[in-house]
Amino acid sequence: MLNRVLNGVTAVSLAFMAILVFGNVVLRYLFNSGITWSEEMSRFLFVWMTFLGAISALKDNEHLGIDMFVKKLSPRMKKAVFVLTNGIVLYVLWLVLDGSWKMTLINMDSMAPATGLPLACVYGIGIVMSICMAIIIAFNLYRVLFGKRSVEEFIRARESEEELLVSSQQQAVPEVAGK
Repeated sequence: MLNRVLNGVTAVSLAFMAILVFGNVVLRYLFNSGITWSEEMSRFLFVWMTFLGAISALKDNEHLGIDMFVKKLSPRMKKAVFVLTNGIVLYVLWLVLDGSWKMTLINMDSMAPATGLPLACVYGIGIVMSICMAIIIAFNLYRVLFGKRSVEEFIRARESEEELLVSSQQQAVPEVAGK
């Protein structure tokens, strides 16, 4: 459900951005006029789309990471590293939440010049993102710490294409030799 909502909002934002930018370019070059709020609205949509995409990527465990070191650790150490790194991420999310909250309060009465939207709408996405991501991380930590899920599921490494090709060839060789 959450994925559908996030993906839907992201897709609508991207489509609306594309329409706004394309329409504005056509209007500018063909009719020598343009939509005054197009660029500003596209920027706001891009900010929201980026932050909502970060939530979606975290939920699906698709953020980039370097796991070369973690792959070589024992299961207990992997769990410790998982808890430590997620603790650091929770702290950073707290900083984002605190900063976004302050910026939202400061800009509550400020309006964007072209669209007239309250700037609190732009800064408010930091609040939404940090709370949603903190909930996801807390839930993942709970599942790992209390044995509901293996830490391997959250540290699952996405190997490069070359590693996948080599491992698939190595698996195919014994099958051929056994026939």
